[in-house]
Order: sequence, then C-alpha cells, then structure tokens
Amino acid sequence: MIDIRKLKELVRLMVTNDLTELDLRDTEEQVTLRRSRDEGAPVVMQAPAVAPPPAPSAPAPTEDQAVEDLPSIASPMVGTFFAAANPDSDAFVKVGDEVSADTVVCLIEAMKIFNEIKAEVSGTIRKVLVSNGEAVEFGQPLFIIDPAG
Repeated sequence: MIDIRKLKELVRLMVTNDLTELDLRDTEEQVTLRRSRDEGAPVVMQAPAVAPPPAPSAPAPTEDQAVEDLPSIASPMVGTFFAAANPDSDAFVKVGDEVSADTVVCLIEAMKIFNEIKAEVSGTIRKVLVSNGEAVEFGQPLFIIDPAG
C-alpha cells in the first residue's frame, strides 16, 4: 500500500508541473494518477477604484446563490466518489442531514482503497455537488454545508 504522504507529494508534483497523467510502476507498487485540464489558470480580479452607483432594485439572491456562498466539504484526494458503502445501501448523507465533524459523508476510492471521508465540520448538508461514481480531484468541493444548521 502506498503511503498517503507519497500520494500527496505525487499530486503536488502533478500540479506544479502541469501534468495531466502520471504512471509509476515498480515490482511492488503501481500508481496511476489523472486529472483534467478544465481548471484553467486562476484569474485575479481588481476592484474598480470608484464604486459603481448602486442598482436601483437589485434582485434578491436566489436560494442557489445563497447556498453557493456557504462553506463546502472538499475532497482530500484524487479518486472516485461513492455516496454509499455499496449499491444497496442508503447514502451516507443527503440534503437536510445534520452532520458533526466525525460524520462519514462519503467514500473516495483511490488505488483500489476505499477511504472514509469525514465532514470535519458540523452543520446541515445543503447540496451534494458530485454524483455517485464520479471522478473527483484533490480539493474539489463535494458538499455544501450550512454551519449554522
């Protein structure tokens, strides 16, 4: 089994060197990592020197916009997202569920190892951002959570 520190270092090297795929093999281990190029470079926006006049009647934010402003639970690794322990089980969490920091919210399979992902924050699940079986990236938001409940 590969050490998680080695895996994190490999992911860091991929990001640093803008690699989309990394395949390492020796007699004891095999590691294949892939990531998409959809990310694009970060964009830095500067605020205007003079604030524009306020809109006469700005529409109230929609519920989706309000949810998007909440914190998220992010993937700690590259892998495949699983909402439940097996296809016949209920999802670990669903929208409206209360979670604590130690609540398991999903599994991420990386290199044939299923890793339990804990919420690490307390609150209410407001939105599930990925589908069962979907590939996820390191740092990708998985759930939107409302810490106020």
